[in-house]
Amino acid sequence: MTQQHRVVIAGCGAMSNTWVDYALARPNTEIVGLVDLYEPVAAALAARHGLTCPTFTDIRDAIRATDATIVFDVTIPASHYGISMAALQEGCHVFGEKPLAESFAECEDIVQTSRSTGRIQAVMQNRRFDPRIRAYRQLIEDGHIGKIGFAGADFFLGPHFGGFRDVMDSPLLLDMSIHTFDQARLIMGVNPVSVYCHEFNPPGSWYTGNAMAICIFEMSDGSIFNYRGSWCAEGSPTSWEASWRVTGEKGTAIWDGHDTIYAEVVAAEQREADGKLSFLQPHERIEGTLPVMEKTGHHGCLEDMFSALETGRLPETHCSDNQYSMAMVLASLESARTGQKVLIGDHLKLV
Repeated sequence: MTQQHRVVIAGCGAMSNTWVDYALARPNTEIVGLVDLYEPVAAALAARHGLTCPTFTDIRDAIRATDATIVFDVTIPASHYGISMAALQEGCHVFGEKPLAESFAECEDIVQTSRSTGRIQAVMQNRRFDPRIRAYRQLIEDGHIGKIGFAGADFFLGPHFGGFRDVMDSPLLLDMSIHTFDQARLIMGVNPVSVYCHEFNPPGSWYTGNAMAICIFEMSDGSIFNYRGSWCAEGSPTSWEASWRVTGEKGTAIWDGHDTIYAEVVAAEQREADGKLSFLQPHERIEGTLPVMEKTGHHGCLEDMFSALETGRLPETHCSDNQYSMAMVLASLESARTGQKVLIGDHLKLV
């Protein structure tokens, strides 16, 4: 018998529309309540989508009144810890927007509560669910470039958001870097061990806080991940997915963040007449192959969450895994504040 899901949506701003659209397309899923501190916002969301469910201002009241089984947490980051803990304690699974929470302690609380209650808490990392990143990862997983030694990601954009981002202390690291850090873990297949981070606000920035950061991560397999990011870079923008270079013992894999995905590997050992290796080895190019993905982005990530729930496995972005991506953000912020390399294992048990 098909599982029936009763969903309460917490946070009824613009992003919630994507979550509502996905839920309405599932025949075994019903939206039974909307929660927002400002009930007119919840009522407006209901009107836009023709929903007749009740609205609430408190998550526990909503869960108890509707017998909800899942909470979609689309609230602001500062609310994620409270929403997740309340929903898990009330017996609901939680599918939420990033970030998992805003501190190591809060992340650990959520992970332990998920385990003790037997309820899933999964985080929206929509950039994982893109056929291009999957093609890139597959090139590397297939062993074409051999053992990874280095991965680099460049993220240079100049979005003029206005609003809260313009006055944040660390707008790039706090609001955006989680995506690229999570991508790095997916692409490399490893977890972070330590980080040295320098953040600053370059000339021409329209942000109050630091809008640029350079991070050097040591990873659990001994490789290095280097992040160079700016949210105030005018001209020659990278993709929002960043521009990637991964080097291994046999070659290099490239993804420009758009549609160029390939590896260049040493073709065959070439020796000169005197038996020495040629000065520059010849290479052969291997193109990435895009997989077929029925759903991508937000909908692809939500599909994985629901599939996991219905088949008894953990979602790819379950909190017990996603805490390592969030640790990269939090440790980078600490390193930037102290000017010291931060050992992530001092804050988070590494596996």
